[in-house]
Amino acid sequence: MVPSMQPSERRGLWLAVIAVSFFSTSPVLMIWADPLSPYEKTFWRMVVGAASVLGIALLQGSLPRYNHADPLRFLQYGLVTAVHFLGYIAALNFTSIAHALTITYTSPIFVTLFSAIYLREPIAPRKYLGILVVLVGIAVLVGFQPALDSTMLIGDGLALVSAITFGIYSVIGRAQRTTYPLLTYAFATYGMAGIWMLPAALFTWTPSGYGLRQMLSLVLSGAVPLGLGHTLYNAAIRRTHATYVNLIATQEVTGGVLLGMLILGQMPSLNSLIGAVITLVGIVIVLL
Repeated sequence: MVPSMQPSERRGLWLAVIAVSFFSTSPVLMIWADPLSPYEKTFWRMVVGAASVLGIALLQGSLPRYNHADPLRFLQYGLVTAVHFLGYIAALNFTSIAHALTITYTSPIFVTLFSAIYLREPIAPRKYLGILVVLVGIAVLVGFQPALDSTMLIGDGLALVSAITFGIYSVIGRAQRTTYPLLTYAFATYGMAGIWMLPAALFTWTPSGYGLRQMLSLVLSGAVPLGLGHTLYNAAIRRTHATYVNLIATQEVTGGVLLGMLILGQMPSLNSLIGAVITLVGIVIVLL
């Protein structure tokens, strides 16, 4: 790993690796929640995620506390979070797991850009080669689509919105590391995201769609990839440059594709396997 890294920064990288293992369950869980609308899926995921974080905080005896200025601030953070998750979840309705994840995980570009502009945390110029290799690997993994139709374009657009807001979400999380304790930040951010999604979830409410499979998927998606995974991701970016953490998070593509193969029968092609190897090489280049 980066020779100049402090122990806390290295710990951040390991937290990111653990977070990815939780992230990777997200695509399958969201597909299992069909035929619910993306708005309902996002709403319940945020609500369960916030409840999970609150439960952890209560177990630790550290109830989140806020002052009068915090609701407006977290309303903004929650909006960014809601748009990120909604874009990604909605994209899964229009394209495959691999394709949705690939576009979403162009996010290292935006994380690097926003970190340099807003946090004054650029990375060494030589490391941009590693970022490029990661993005090439992701493109190879998903495969190049020779023909685009309107449905795919909608999915691509939604995933791109998710990528941009993931970059903003990551920079916000790192910027607030000295202002709020981790669980205080995560609980309010997820909770406000749920509030943003409530009107659309009510408007698209599909009572007949709530079977046992759907409800279990919603609970698990809020507790595992969000309550555990994204909270660990936020813990990681508090310790390590957001670009490094986000690059590791790109391996949700690999994990999601593998789970899609094992559980949903969405078989990866040879170029998917080659792409996964390329992305790992790119991450190594950045972290060395």
